[in-house]
Amino acid sequence: MALSDLFSRRRKDGRAAPDTGPSSAPVHPTKALARFLTSLGSRPQPLLLDLGPVVGTNVTFFAEQVGCKILVEDLLADIDRHAREGKLDQLPAFFESRFPQEDGTVDGILCWDVFDYLDRAAAAALARQMVRVLRPEAVLLAFFGTADPRSSIRPTYTRHVVVDRSTLQHRPYAAARGKQRPLLNRDIQRLFEPLRVTEQFLLKTTLREVLFRKPAAAPPG
Repeated sequence: MALSDLFSRRRKDGRAAPDTGPSSAPVHPTKALARFLTSLGSRPQPLLLDLGPVVGTNVTFFAEQVGCKILVEDLLADIDRHAREGKLDQLPAFFESRFPQEDGTVDGILCWDVFDYLDRAAAAALARQMVRVLRPEAVLLAFFGTADPRSSIRPTYTRHVVVDRSTLQHRPYAAARGKQRPLLNRDIQRLFEPLRVTEQFLLKTTLREVLFRKPAAAPPG
């Protein structure tokens, strides 16, 4: 599907239009993104799965930086729909059949902060699918909030817009689902087993960036 077709479809089905324009949002550092790009760029013709909303400049950035094919699956739109319809308890089952990708076919996954909006059952279901579709030695980048979500007056989602390899803009937009209680570090590691944490950074923005890698496939016996 052409990128322009994807934009058009998302406008017609009621989802937020792609965020492609300039913004006055502040710029924040990212330490894990450059390492994610290095790992992704070391693979031939990599396939990148982006779980955030469509951001046109991000699509261009990743295509130019690592020459990858990009699949955008806006899970925040899925979460929002379930929240508005009062069906959040159905998210675990929804995630189990949400991804058509075959086992071990994706070279990199950008989760952004989607896990912050999920309860434990939904988070576990989504993590299982991410582990399933990753190739051996492929990488996954996820952000986790560490601040008490009750400090936010109004719930928002965030478009994470790549400025360059070391900086991002976090652009909030209205949400029907607020962030849930932050996951502890040990819970994050257990959630993504058997993926291994290769890099972890706690930023001044209270964001924890975690880079995971799937272990190499065991040689045939």
